[in-house]
Amino acid sequence: MVKLLDKPARIPGGLHLDAHKRESLRQPLQAAPVPELLTVPLSQHIGAPAEALVKPGDRVGKGQPIARASGYVSAPVHAPTSGTVTDVGDFPVPHPSGLSAPCVRIHSDGEDRWFEEPAGIDNPFSLDPAVIRHRVRAAGIVGLGGAGFPTSVKLNAGPERRVELLVINAAECEPYISCDEALMCARPLEVMQGIRIVAHALQAEQVVIGIEDNMPDAMHCLQKALEACGDDSIHIAAVPTLYPAGGEKQLIYALTGEEVPSQGLPIDIGVVCHNVGTVAAVYRAVVAGEPLISRVVTVSGGGITDPRNLEVRIGTPIETLIEACGGYTPEVDRLLMGGPMMGFSLLSDSLPVIKTTNCLLATSAEETPPPQPALPCIRCGKCSEVCPARLLPQQLYWYARARDFDKVQDYSLFDCIECGCCAHVCPSHIPLVQYYRYAKTEIWDMERQRRKSDLARRRHEFRLERLEREKRELEARRAKAKKALDRPKAGNADAKKAEIEAALARVKARKAGQAGADAAGAEQEKN
Repeated sequence: MVKLLDKPARIPGGLHLDAHKRESLRQPLQAAPVPELLTVPLSQHIGAPAEALVKPGDRVGKGQPIARASGYVSAPVHAPTSGTVTDVGDFPVPHPSGLSAPCVRIHSDGEDRWFEEPAGIDNPFSLDPAVIRHRVRAAGIVGLGGAGFPTSVKLNAGPERRVELLVINAAECEPYISCDEALMCARPLEVMQGIRIVAHALQAEQVVIGIEDNMPDAMHCLQKALEACGDDSIHIAAVPTLYPAGGEKQLIYALTGEEVPSQGLPIDIGVVCHNVGTVAAVYRAVVAGEPLISRVVTVSGGGITDPRNLEVRIGTPIETLIEACGGYTPEVDRLLMGGPMMGFSLLSDSLPVIKTTNCLLATSAEETPPPQPALPCIRCGKCSEVCPARLLPQQLYWYARARDFDKVQDYSLFDCIECGCCAHVCPSHIPLVQYYRYAKTEIWDMERQRRKSDLARRRHEFRLERLEREKRELEARRAKAKKALDRPKAGNADAKKAEIEAALARVKARKAGQAGADAAGAEQEKN
């Protein structure tokens, strides 16, 4: 049985970083304007991309499905507003690769009219868990903490697995990002009811909200919402403010002292973890009947005139949000999606907001200085001291650099959460995380090639086996036919002889009959 600690533990490693959250929390949560043109990618989640259901020229309503899930680990996509589909094709999307991907473009008609009036549920706790999972899947909800894993899949622990603890991740640990805190302060009842619905769907035995201790306003709002619900099965636990305490495995360790097995999942120890924004989306899907067409996004950094948190429609161009926050300052240098530790650079502000966009960070050169040239590793060990996964970053770096992918896996490469702590403290300015990502990509590619080779080998072996089987069957048929021809010589010689004699007798009889007939005819002619 997983037990909560009386006092949350300090996670291994980690960094104390300047929060920079107050800047975007000075104003209450507001709705961003709906733009004239929205670009909605079909793949905003982990798993198979969704398949388009619309074509150019189609009229769509707000909340209408415009792409269906193409597999179990997939999620449908809905129209963020009403309007006309202008294009279905490849367009640039926010991704570290900078590549384009399939999208649906919608020109807003300005009416923001629902496709169908949302049909909600008054008492979601009377629903069967399977019904809740179905509604969550149909709503296209994915993890809003950044990973984007389809939520309906995480609501199905499986028939043989018991959820002993549901952890709600409210530990927004990365600097600048405050979208979850803004949500908890603005809509605490939605968050709390969403938690209760998820707990019901999972049949969780315990529920805990893990929140960093530097969020007193959010804790106060959640506590009041909890009292209003009258549910004493939910606990709120303040964890020490330390990056990356919001990592799934790190938060579970801080709350329970239990470690998720290497390359394992939380459910392996009876735990399921959901982001606080995700449970709020579950509430809106189940109780209000609304699909996931918007999310809260932090727009902050020294390059933003008026940082704030905005409720944003999926597919909104980033430049629309920048304008809503007063535009850029003269100090703007870089534009990132995500925080300064785990975010990635964007090449343009015309890219759309997607379901996993939790923060848009426009930084000054002082906040995110350009990377310095990498120097040789001096084996100082600082990277190991700050690693929250208790890995040996130095060894991972050496083996990744040498392309020794067997060794790098021996050192648990895939337990790395790419938090960037090691690179942050490296005195030689080595881009360690880039080496780890490179090694992971190469290993995944090798695994895909191996699977393709295994499939081709199995197909070849099956073909050879089929040809051999057909050859054996042909030889068996030939042997059977030959045996049938040879059988009279072996055991039925007398019968064959009698048959021949009978045939000769019949011939003689026919000849004798014919001769008699000829003689009778000749006698008649003479007379």
